Amino acid sequence: MNAYNSNYDKYPVVSVLGIKESAIVGWESILYRIRDSLSEGVVAFECYHGVNDYEVLKAIKDCFQNAMIFESSSAMKDVDSLFTILKDDITDDRIFGYLTRYDIDVYFDEAKVREMRDEISESSSLRIIYGVGSSYVFPNPDVLVYLDMARWEIQMRMRRHEVSSVGFNNKDLNPSFLYKQGYFVDWRILDRWKKRIWNRIDWFVDSNVGNHPKMVSSKAIDAGLEQISRRPFRVVPYFDPGIWGGQWMKQVCGLDKRQPNYAWCFDCVPEENSLYLAFGDVNFEIPSIDLVFRHPVELLGQNVYGRFGDEFPIRFDFLDTMEGGNLSLQVHPLIEYIQEKFGMHYTQEESYYLLDAKDDAHVYLGVKSSADSDEMISALDKAQESGKFDAEKYVGSFPVKKHDHVLIPPGTIHCSGANSMVLEISATPYIFTFKLWDWGRVGLDGLPRPINISHGKNVIQWNRTEKWVRSEALNIIKPVASGDGWIEESTGLHESEFIETRRHWFTKTVKHNTDGGLNVLNLVEGREVVVESPSNAFAPYIVHYAETFIIPATVGEYTISPYGESDGRLCATIKAFIRK
Repeated sequence: MNAYNSNYDKYPVVSVLGIKESAIVGWESILYRIRDSLSEGVVAFECYHGVNDYEVLKAIKDCFQNAMIFESSSAMKDVDSLFTILKDDITDDRIFGYLTRYDIDVYFDEAKVREMRDEISESSSLRIIYGVGSSYVFPNPDVLVYLDMARWEIQMRMRRHEVSSVGFNNKDLNPSFLYKQGYFVDWRILDRWKKRIWNRIDWFVDSNVGNHPKMVSSKAIDAGLEQISRRPFRVVPYFDPGIWGGQWMKQVCGLDKRQPNYAWCFDCVPEENSLYLAFGDVNFEIPSIDLVFRHPVELLGQNVYGRFGDEFPIRFDFLDTMEGGNLSLQVHPLIEYIQEKFGMHYTQEESYYLLDAKDDAHVYLGVKSSADSDEMISALDKAQESGKFDAEKYVGSFPVKKHDHVLIPPGTIHCSGANSMVLEISATPYIFTFKLWDWGRVGLDGLPRPINISHGKNVIQWNRTEKWVRSEALNIIKPVASGDGWIEESTGLHESEFIETRRHWFTKTVKHNTDGGLNVLNLVEGREVVVESPSNAFAPYIVHYAETFIIPATVGEYTISPYGESDGRLCATIKAFIRK
């Protein structure tokens, strides 16, 4: 790409209105504020996974020098006992586990809990209990402080070997194992617990930046989340390099050009992303999934909530292979397979929308009509030793260009080739990818990337041939409506998938309506647009090129118009929502 002036906002902030409260910054100020409000009684510091215990405990001990201090970890089961219970959910697979059905009590030895609870209850001095499950060990503290963490920061700490799994001392393990245990076990349990205790929390602490915590009241957090549930917003994106990563996002998203590449951007995956709430001049970071937990109906709509519960079912992310390499050849599980093997109630339905592409860009999709299934699986197995697999012999290859939309229902072999910039629009269970062939590469950690032929061969749909791809998966674009200065098209997803996508081309204002459901959009053409409420229910919201933004169900009617540099010019958005 030529020189490009990026206007992509990497740090979107939502200003919380009508709240005079300022965030309290720094451990000393935070802890003195708590100490000064309570001369005796019990303060519980409940923690999400990933909090830096050493840092926080040191600050607590320095401030509360005359208090009795208890650590919830002392009431947990020993590692061997805990592993025996959780091993079927953790599994010995490098990538996949089983979504746990356990709750917070699984971590604790009830005899130790009773002993600690009694000791806390019998004292009349100021008492502190700290750690994961503190408010389980002592359910009715006088003050409950919640130390929250964003999933992305937890992953960064895992990579630096700073974080163990809850109840374990395993921080030196490969980060992929730690992530797996977090995804399938710890985060599930702690999210359930967070939801149960939320209304008892007095203070929230943003624990994401080491030695620079911020604290605000739960009332302020609730006010911020309530406001977000009724207006357009963006989550905080994050970017990550990869073995096949490219160069496009460096320029368009204004990233560090000293890095070798960027492969992924999670631009809208609320289970992983964060929100920045601005209280005065302080940005307070919380997991964006907290919004889903607190306002699922306002955000998702009654029908979507009734189908998915308090989960955000639509994912937008970027896959950058510009001047990079092919993605891995892969397939996603069918719904019955993901339910049976991993405990997930819906599967990874997917599509590739081409934000950009070079002349030689292509996708691998479906199988050759001449491909023999047994022969292909045998060739894939042998490739793990030989490092050679003739993908062109077995898999369809199709040229793609900017603004193409490639539909990938579960069970379809697929792979984006080099020199593409993909906006992936899909269902949210994003880690359930069965890699079949990775072009003989190793990961950035120097280890062979996990291959999952044993799972993949069980879900490949061999009837999805090149003929099927052409008729059902490649640019199935249909006109829907048009008006003064705009055209609406249906671009997918496949009829077997639950997400519908609509593209609008426009030079003038376009009217939209959530129709009682969640809308997720990306500006795929044009420098900037403005999102507005016909009834002035929210302030005008500016969106820039390639930014993903969310419109909660409760918004109802809204408009999108070219704005600023794009005033009067052709713009386009792609919108995703759940089919009724």
